[in-house]
Amino acid sequence: MDTGSRLEAFKSWLSMVSRVWDDFWFTPESPWLLARLRFVFGLFLLYSHLVLAGDLEAFVGEKAWINQEVGRSLSNQEASFGFSSVTYLWGFQSTWAIWTHHLLTIIITASWCVGLLTRFTGPLTLFLQLMYLHRLTGALFGFDQIITYAVMYLMLAPVGSSFSVDRWLRCQWSKRGGQSRFINWLLPSAEPSHSVNISTRMFQIHLCVIYLFGGLSKARGITWWDGTAMWYSISNFEYQSLDMTWLADYPIVISALTMLTLLWELSYVALIWPRMTRPLVLAVAVFVHLGIALSLGMATFGLAMIAANACFLRPSAKSYLS
Repeated sequence: MDTGSRLEAFKSWLSMVSRVWDDFWFTPESPWLLARLRFVFGLFLLYSHLVLAGDLEAFVGEKAWINQEVGRSLSNQEASFGFSSVTYLWGFQSTWAIWTHHLLTIIITASWCVGLLTRFTGPLTLFLQLMYLHRLTGALFGFDQIITYAVMYLMLAPVGSSFSVDRWLRCQWSKRGGQSRFINWLLPSAEPSHSVNISTRMFQIHLCVIYLFGGLSKARGITWWDGTAMWYSISNFEYQSLDMTWLADYPIVISALTMLTLLWELSYVALIWPRMTRPLVLAVAVFVHLGIALSLGMATFGLAMIAANACFLRPSAKSYLS
């Protein structure tokens, strides 16, 4: 093959890569799926805020379990530039201010959940959640992190265009023959869009990173290789919500479950993308996280992870796994 032919072959390869890249990121997609995920994660976040409301001042008050001094110290240790400590909640002292702010947070979060003015309530929901996360450093859990990153990516797409109050308001506006560029932006249509696909891809990639580093972290430990890690989990009474210690009579099963979990996490990033292996990977995800939800006392975390895996379903009501 001469130089000219090689150059043409290289150009053809670059053109193919460019098309695949554009198709991956910029193919317009329906907001159907992300709108449903908005509702699901909106419920999760609303539940989180309601849990805080059960003893709000113990979490963020002046005499909280993790007081302001300890909280600031933990925040600054976790961020090189101290950005994670940036929250106006450090200045909230009075009970009235704390409760007024929290009630406003619940109202805005509920509005985003049902799809009311999502162009505004989406960013506000994320902002208010970040303010709480920065204040609650040291008292956070994986559940808080998962729903926060989900809200961040869902906020980027027109998730109020379907399965929402915004959808109903747009229909009412259209029936009256209204025409307004601002209203069309505020109440987006449910047509396929580039932003839906971009939001979905970022969601998917973030989930792959979570599983990859989770698997690599496990792979550094001896118990995941000798097959005993699962036993240490199910026999820990601190987290146990369903007694699975009867598996002690079946060490081969415990070892198999341990190795399956490790190999699944390590291979997730590679096997989730091909259409042939995706259904199997998602089925294992449901199995693993449902097991966590039922037996390890982490119901909200397990259910949130199952919901997060739904981002790999097709954003259409007709073809979930195509």
